[in-house]
Amino acid sequence: MRIRHAVIAELAALQDIERAAGEPFRALGMDDIADDEPPALEQLDRYRRAGRAWVAVEDGVEDRGRPRAYLIAEPVDGSLHVEQVSVHPEAARRGVGRTLLACAADHAREEGLAGLTLTTFADVPWNAPYYLRIGFRVLEETELTPGLRRIRTAETEHGLGRWPRVCMHRAIDVRRPADMGSEVGMTRQVGES
Repeated sequence: MRIRHAVIAELAALQDIERAAGEPFRALGMDDIADDEPPALEQLDRYRRAGRAWVAVEDGVEDRGRPRAYLIAEPVDGSLHVEQVSVHPEAARRGVGRTLLACAADHAREEGLAGLTLTTFADVPWNAPYYLRIGFRVLEETELTPGLRRIRTAETEHGLGRWPRVCMHRAIDVRRPADMGSEVGMTRQVGES
């Protein structure tokens, strides 16, 4: 798979990925999460136009260019906040999410942002425990910025507060070694570091 910026014709496919990625929540008794509607096309297009919507696309001949995962993000209080990262279950456990996050980190670095933030379920194995394994840390309540507090409030109003949630942060080095160069705007193969 390759990572690249999303194009407008793919936005409905991103909604389909979101629906498929929600299905595993049913096994945890979180049917409301599985049934939650994906972001609206207008919202996805806002991220796309801002250059903060990435997709992972298949390399195979039949599926060339078919999105199998996506990430959308926006700057919040000096970090790039990952609003959503979703991987279709058929593409899971192949490093796709990690590679999407690496592209987001590259973008944040180019923008002079100090890290990545996200909010997620504390006890869902592919949520907070996964992010801890890849370098994120849970933010204490006293560390939450005003923007993160607004995001948490909106999530609670949306019904996500029924299950334990956390805010997480991963610092990024804004000084990228010269020999590595930037990968934002370039395609990136899944598995690259």
